[in-house]
Amino acid sequence: MKCKICSSNSNFLFSTQILQKYKIQYFKCSVCGFVQTEQPFWLEEAYMNAIAGLDIGYVSRNLFFRNIVASILKKKIFNPNGKFLDYGGGYGLFVRLMRDEGFDFYRQDAYCKNLFAQYFDVEKTESYDLITAFEVFEHLENPLSEIEKMLQYSNSILFSTELQPGIEIKSVNDWWYFVPETGQHISFYTKKSLQYLAEKFNLNLYTNNRDFHLFTNEKLPVNFLMPQGRVLNFVNKVSNKLFWRKKGLLQHDFEYVNNLLNTKQE
Repeated sequence: MKCKICSSNSNFLFSTQILQKYKIQYFKCSVCGFVQTEQPFWLEEAYMNAIAGLDIGYVSRNLFFRNIVASILKKKIFNPNGKFLDYGGGYGLFVRLMRDEGFDFYRQDAYCKNLFAQYFDVEKTESYDLITAFEVFEHLENPLSEIEKMLQYSNSILFSTELQPGIEIKSVNDWWYFVPETGQHISFYTKKSLQYLAEKFNLNLYTNNRDFHLFTNEKLPVNFLMPQGRVLNFVNKVSNKLFWRKKGLLQHDFEYVNNLLNTKQE
């Protein structure tokens, strides 16, 4: 089997049961270390519910990412007054939280119903200062083609996905992130595989070597994801120094949506 990242040979790693019914195989690239499942024939079944029932951390995760991204934008690493896109934005909770913080965020997700940020979906391809893609990359069946789609919106992608642990993986039980019960996690990265992706698209990679990463065509003076190696430390450190808060867009959005609805009724 060929690696979906670097096209090198991928060797059999282990077999396990997925969705509690299908026995499938996992393969690991001999060059970049990327781990992928066999061709995932079960995805339509896996995504009958776009957000898996086992994803009990959905709300707390979005609150955590809100704090991280708000801190980054307030630090003016990216233009805080720019336009932003949450790619694979799920129920729209993150977009709603960011708009409440005063940041002009929009949502893109072809597979999940927008519950919290209605009327702020992307309807056409346009430029954004930054894309966020949280807990998306491990779901990608074809990472190269999906990243190409993302780059049509922005040259900077801030994303989260767990990197493989520094142990030899021999079975599905060696790492919690496989989550075979849901059938949705099918792509698992190493830092080397992310570096390969960055080079392929002529981007720079910044990472905390664990779970938070940035592809960008900008050369940053420092890797802001790496204070003591943890994003959370960065958030705490920056948040303590913040003395300003952007005006939230809640009232603005209420009036905007209200006008849309009234116009439709006329």
